[in-house]
Amino acid sequence: MSKNLFRNILLVEDDPNLGQILHDFLEMEGFTVTLARDGEEGFDEFAKSEFNLCLLDVMLPKLDGFSLGRKIRKLNEDVPIIFLTAKSLKEDKLKGFDLGGDDYITKPFDEEELVRRINAVLKRSGAQAEPSEMQFKLGKFDYNHINLTLTIDTKESRITQKEGEVLYLLLQSKNNVLRREDILVKVWGENDYFMGRSLDVFITKLRKHLKPDPQVKIENVHGVGFILSDDN
Repeated sequence: MSKNLFRNILLVEDDPNLGQILHDFLEMEGFTVTLARDGEEGFDEFAKSEFNLCLLDVMLPKLDGFSLGRKIRKLNEDVPIIFLTAKSLKEDKLKGFDLGGDDYITKPFDEEELVRRINAVLKRSGAQAEPSEMQFKLGKFDYNHINLTLTIDTKESRITQKEGEVLYLLLQSKNNVLRREDILVKVWGENDYFMGRSLDVFITKLRKHLKPDPQVKIENVHGVGFILSDDN
């Protein structure tokens, strides 16, 4: 099978039977899958190749899935990560989303559901705005949604794909309340408590990016959503 640059998955699963089943099933669904058996091998594979999505078991030998996810995030802030686990503990789900995971699936799961979740995450991570709506003025910032760049006083910084998706929605509703559930459905695909925790992490990151201009604010509207304003 030729390498599909847009559906290339890193699968890290130490259970030999499940790993092979998932590998073969995903390949039949049109994905190109690289299978690693432990966390260290998974990181080595990620470091030497380009992947569109990482599917990580949490309970891995040598390097657990959460630690692997953190190392992957240091190399690439944008690549989507889905965690697989036999646990259904709330703390584990929160941990996965807080470190930037895009989804969390508890074993046992249906393979077709997994494919749907993978496709949903890939679609969200590749979302683009219309060409006429790619450039924004925000206080002293210029934001380019194509390149995901924020520029202030000639100093340019790049934000992640997901940060850009959230900022794009806030900009479209500038000076008006943007409801939490609208952001969650459009960026994460569903309105869910755990996704909400992940949204709060990305709002915090955006505030740090926008801090150089104190007139630009993202305010909480308790229990409702957020307002982006720049006093203009």
